[in-house]
Amino acid sequence: MLSRAEWKESLSVALTTIASQKMRAFLTMLGVVIGVASVISVAAIIDGLNRHIADKINELGSKTFFVARFPAFTFDFERLPEAIRLRKHLLPEDAAAIREHARLVNKAIPILTRFAILGGSNEVRYQNRRVSEPILRGADPDLLEVLPIYAVKFGRYFTQQEEDHAAMVCLLGTPIADTLFGPTDPLGLEIRVNGLPFRVIGVFEPHQGLFGGPGVDQFVIIPYRTFAKLYPEIEEVILVVTVNNAEELKAAEDEVADILRRRRHVPAGKPNDFEIASPDIITDLWKQLTGAIVILTLIVASIGLLVGGIGVMNIMLVSVTERTAEIGVRKAVGARRKDIRAQFLLEAMTLTGAGGILGILTGVVLSVSVAWLFPSLPARVSLYWTMIGLLISFGVGLFFGIYPAIKASNLDPVRCLRYE
Repeated sequence: MLSRAEWKESLSVALTTIASQKMRAFLTMLGVVIGVASVISVAAIIDGLNRHIADKINELGSKTFFVARFPAFTFDFERLPEAIRLRKHLLPEDAAAIREHARLVNKAIPILTRFAILGGSNEVRYQNRRVSEPILRGADPDLLEVLPIYAVKFGRYFTQQEEDHAAMVCLLGTPIADTLFGPTDPLGLEIRVNGLPFRVIGVFEPHQGLFGGPGVDQFVIIPYRTFAKLYPEIEEVILVVTVNNAEELKAAEDEVADILRRRRHVPAGKPNDFEIASPDIITDLWKQLTGAIVILTLIVASIGLLVGGIGVMNIMLVSVTERTAEIGVRKAVGARRKDIRAQFLLEAMTLTGAGGILGILTGVVLSVSVAWLFPSLPARVSLYWTMIGLLISFGVGLFFGIYPAIKASNLDPVRCLRYE
């Protein structure tokens, strides 16, 4: 076993050797730098996105779930099986039945939506200013209680009386209001929504949505009955349901499913002809996606580390040949085999360790750059993956440095001294 002084001496020799061949050392560790940097940067981005998604899901509320005719995130309806495409539409009366009969449910409201993806083009105008393709939604007066992301910044939400009388009133996302009115107070002013007059009664708090996608900012909200009266051709009702207790969410989903199955006359033993989805569906989809990204990153990192490790082994073997005479001199003055092994192992581990540190710094810079250039892709450097990357880099040096170190320690000192 080497003493601390002997380890220190071996490390000093290794550092001196590396310093004398700076360019060769850098090129040798480049594969390790790439491998570790890819792990750190991707892990940072995924960790930041995980937190971003968790925050967005919390905004939807832990007590909320949705009922729809089709599976979530379905846009190409032609590819759905015929049995799903022929499902009956949900009705606002279904929400009323849920409110009346579901013991665990607090609120249940229907919503209708018109937007470009489903062929419902929209336009909002005020004088000579306009906003193209906002999302138009008809909602119940209880929308703010059911979906907390709809928070009124100023003005008010519409009343039950305005809902009952199909009033021509609306609330706007902040960017829509800013585009149409600039610094002017929009409350009480009349705008044109698809050519029809609506009075602005409120503006929502800014909310960009997930990854900068559709959020409250892109919405124009009008009373449900107003929407149903103006666009009777749109029948795709989605039910938004909240429960009294988040722990009873699954039980409430089962309760709602039983009510809807009875109302829609679904025979026993047949699957539901509707879909129930909680915000966790976003988390599940994200985990599947990030799982594939992590595997791909590990493959890329492994290739980089393998290339780096082979490069280290190659350079160390060359170094053994170049320093044969030096090895002979050291052995002649009393250096043992384990001293030579320690010297070459430390040299290999120092090379890869330095590559690991450079890789970590590169990964941090890449992560910060991504967060700065693309605010919708937050990045958060993970201490766990940083330590893993550093340990792997030293491990690569240890693994690929063993053979050259053993070869160097086994050299015959007499032959080494004769080597030219």
